[in-house]
Amino acid sequence: MRRLLTVLVSVMALLLPAIPAAAADDLLDRLTAIPGLTVVSQSAPTGYRFFVLTYRQPVDHKRPNAGTYEQRLTLLHRSTDAPVVLSTSGYGLAANPQPGRTEPTRLLDANQVSVEHRFFTPSRPAPADWSDLTIWQEASDEHRIVTALKTIYSTKWIQTGGSKGGMTSVYHRRFYPNDVDGVVAYVAPNDSLNDLDSAYDRFFATVGDAACRSALNGVQREALKRRDRLVPRLAASGFSFSRTVGTADRSFELTVLDTVWAFWQYSLAADCASVPPATATDDEIYDWIDGVAGWSFYTDAGLEPYWPYYYQAATQLGWPSLRFTHLRDLRRYPGIYTANSSLPAELRSRHNPFPMIDVDLWVRTASQRMMFVYGENDPWGAERFAPSRRDSALYVAPGANHGANISRLNPDEAAEATATLRRWAGVPATLTTRAAADPLPFEDMLDPRRH
Repeated sequence: MRRLLTVLVSVMALLLPAIPAAAADDLLDRLTAIPGLTVVSQSAPTGYRFFVLTYRQPVDHKRPNAGTYEQRLTLLHRSTDAPVVLSTSGYGLAANPQPGRTEPTRLLDANQVSVEHRFFTPSRPAPADWSDLTIWQEASDEHRIVTALKTIYSTKWIQTGGSKGGMTSVYHRRFYPNDVDGVVAYVAPNDSLNDLDSAYDRFFATVGDAACRSALNGVQREALKRRDRLVPRLAASGFSFSRTVGTADRSFELTVLDTVWAFWQYSLAADCASVPPATATDDEIYDWIDGVAGWSFYTDAGLEPYWPYYYQAATQLGWPSLRFTHLRDLRRYPGIYTANSSLPAELRSRHNPFPMIDVDLWVRTASQRMMFVYGENDPWGAERFAPSRRDSALYVAPGANHGANISRLNPDEAAEATATLRRWAGVPATLTTRAAADPLPFEDMLDPRRH
């Protein structure tokens, strides 16, 4: 009987199709085996697998036993043999994250891990001690994520981010320089000395042509001159202001001050023709400012999702301080253009200049394999990072705004940047990608409203 069973088993082994080795080591099994990692959902877009995940993080990495919170992230999986792009938004992920690919992910045909920044909901401890919202704590979050996922992806890792996400990628590189093999930071501001912001005033004195600058200054003046007629419109709009900026009048002034900045951040020189003249009606000026800067932003509802950004700006990152000399006779609140103005009273804090000074010095002298891409006409690029000479580079996209990227560089520089990125990631310089017919949307990594 034993001999017969042995023969039957042997025959069945020959008849049944072989089970691939990968089936015994399924990606889902490997993800769920990581301590603290939870698979929230998964889908299978063409050519990929997409996971929404949470990862249990210490609230304070210096005191790992003092409480935890769940940090959201997503994983776009192509192959365990492909490189990984770590995308740090600097803000929150979408409420219902969907698969997409950043520019580095497309150029490398890579996997992609996208991380929601701590304290952006729902990745916020409860109760929240806001002193735990620092660049080092977030870098430590990312370090733990990279360490955990390298048990699955042992290939090269590239980190990227746009604007505040680009800043976040720099800070991670500063504190954990061995986690990834290179960084591509897009339009990342570097307010290394918060009290020295003359670079921004010089930018606005020279960007575009004189006629456009004059028109933009003029529409700001006209709006403030018509304050008595325009503020009641904002006050009657149904927005509340008491939690943060205080009043509709203060919100009005902040929005008008922000208008020229928002114009150059999101628009192009060709859009100068849309700026209303001094003879424009109240409706035309009000509606144009709403389209460019948005009256709804400096309101309680508009600002609350951005409290973590403004808290970080107030405490560590810094903020742009402009003189607005052309509006001096029309302003009512000279000190309002600060990060603390957009926070509720209990979150307003003193600024600590040392973290940005430290990061700036490290990037200039000791950093390696860091690429910075800026837009020529983007106000956030007025104060830039200056990379070291250690296999690093800085590029400026001609005429580009806050959406600058490698594809918007001149052709020679775009080719050079692409070749560098692929060398860092260990893929062939001649890699053929599917960008032209990519089934997934492009992710520019920029928050839809703010830096």
